[in-house]
Amino acid sequence: MDNYLLLKLLHILSAAVLAGTGTGIAFFMFMAHRSGNLQALVITTRHVVLADWLFTAPAVVVQFTTGLMLMQRIGLSFTSPWFFTALGLFLFIGLCWLPVVVIQYRLRALAASALHSGQLDPAFAPLMRCWTALGIPAFAAIVVLFWLMVFKPLPLI
Repeated sequence: MDNYLLLKLLHILSAAVLAGTGTGIAFFMFMAHRSGNLQALVITTRHVVLADWLFTAPAVVVQFTTGLMLMQRIGLSFTSPWFFTALGLFLFIGLCWLPVVVIQYRLRALAASALHSGQLDPAFAPLMRCWTALGIPAFAAIVVLFWLMVFKPLPLI
């Protein structure tokens, strides 16, 4: 198989994992919180943290690495408007995701302590709002990044 096609496949698959995991995590976290079921919230927050380490973090590394390798392989300029826009979106998504990871650890701890006390700490709701407030623009940026990758509306050179 051609090296380019393998890189492209890995790049597309990692993009799908990032978008899919992010969407799935957001849905299940939102639904568990909305349910009011503390046991569901404990399990979901635990799985959300795990999913980020098993799927999101490796996909970020693969996405970045294969993106750079593809750029080099097909001879695109690392000083082009297209590259700077793609890189800027990637960094923006990362700047949203890093605090989300920290918040997820806090949400997991609050959910676990709620299971023992029988009541969710009032700090949980504002943290969920912050988590959501960071996730919405990050997801929007992912959609824009997909659009940028497919349509390449900016100069590549």
